[in-house]
Amino acid sequence: MAVVAAVAVVVAGLVSIPLVRNAAVAQARSTLGDLADLVAATLDGPRPPDTLDPRLRQLLAAQSVSEAYVVGPGLGRPEVVSPLVAAQLAAGLDVSTTAATDQGEVFLEGRPLGAGLSVVLVQPASIASQPADDAVRRLAVALVIGLAIAVVIGVLAARRLTRPLRSAADAANRMSAGERDVQLVPEGPAEVAEIAESLNRLSAALAASEGRQREFLLSVSHELRTPLTAVRGYAEALSDGVVAPDDVTRTGATMRAEAERLDRLVADLLDLARLGAADFRVDPVELDLASFGADAAEVWRVRCARAGITWHAELPAPVLVRTDPVRLRQIVDNLAENALRVTPAGRPVVLALRPDGDGWFVVEVRDGGPGLTADDLAVAFEPAALYARYRGVRTVGSGVGLALVGSLAQRLGGHAVAGVAPEGGARFTVRLPGGQGGGPLPGGYPRSDR
Repeated sequence: MAVVAAVAVVVAGLVSIPLVRNAAVAQARSTLGDLADLVAATLDGPRPPDTLDPRLRQLLAAQSVSEAYVVGPGLGRPEVVSPLVAAQLAAGLDVSTTAATDQGEVFLEGRPLGAGLSVVLVQPASIASQPADDAVRRLAVALVIGLAIAVVIGVLAARRLTRPLRSAADAANRMSAGERDVQLVPEGPAEVAEIAESLNRLSAALAASEGRQREFLLSVSHELRTPLTAVRGYAEALSDGVVAPDDVTRTGATMRAEAERLDRLVADLLDLARLGAADFRVDPVELDLASFGADAAEVWRVRCARAGITWHAELPAPVLVRTDPVRLRQIVDNLAENALRVTPAGRPVVLALRPDGDGWFVVEVRDGGPGLTADDLAVAFEPAALYARYRGVRTVGSGVGLALVGSLAQRLGGHAVAGVAPEGGARFTVRLPGGQGGGPLPGGYPRSDR
């Protein structure tokens, strides 16, 4: 800022000094012109300079007028008065010009008197130098004082600006090094204070995000450990020979079921990780929504019956939609698995599929479980968000399934929302594009006939 102030002062000086000098010259010439008008009004006839009124002569001397001439026919022409000036005066014109003499440049003011006579006043041009030099000196002093004040103010302002900026830079470096409890005190101008507030929000967001990641890893670890523990326990029992021959088949079926559960969880984790990748497969084909729903409903009817849960399916009349049946089944299975986990025996789970107009259709799963609060609905599809809230309070999954549902819905060109079900629990609704007449899906998905 001090450099800017110095440059401003130099520029102001370079611009102002010529203006001051020009103003001094203009003032001197204007004063000489006024004197010429006064002399012309005083003279009522031809008279040489030495016949001027003494008071007028004193006035001219006080104003540094070096010569005063009356020129005209028979009076001669002073050397300082050029033929051109004499001709202009003879023509009755006022003259305001400069002339060069042995003593230097002079100002020349001439006024016609009548009868071919004129009065000419001569004043050294150097008369304007002194006031100009005085003004320039005063201006220079003012500029130097202004520069000193500007430098002081600039240094203070720079410190006020750079101190919070340095603090913000230090905070950013600490956050990049892994600190998450960084807090800045907003100070300085509004723009700089806003940087501190933004860094505070970023620090809080990073801390929350990393907290969710830790909870997610904990929940996934728990989900993986449960089937692994079961498989290892049964495997040890088989290897130790403690399983009765009649129970071998049942034990093998249990191990297979736990292995399939483990495989589903790993597959969901891989899909969730790959959803943002360019090579994630989405292969839409035409399918009958009613037939698709009937197949899924039969599988989940059996599983709900084993758990003592009432199963309902609300299916449409046959209707063709164009979507990826594998990804759609992933959505249905994950929503149904989540509902089955939280719904107590005797309560309902409902699968509803229906067209929604303009080529869209809806997949909805409702349950009679404990439901979700308004705050829960906003984060239902975030990994481990519900797990972090209800771990140890009620039955809750890792959140992988719901997170995968939300991401798959977006990848298929639709969206997923959570709400309150009329059955008393939670409602998860996925709205997806179904294409038009076998055409491509919205969102640019390619056609496929696999």
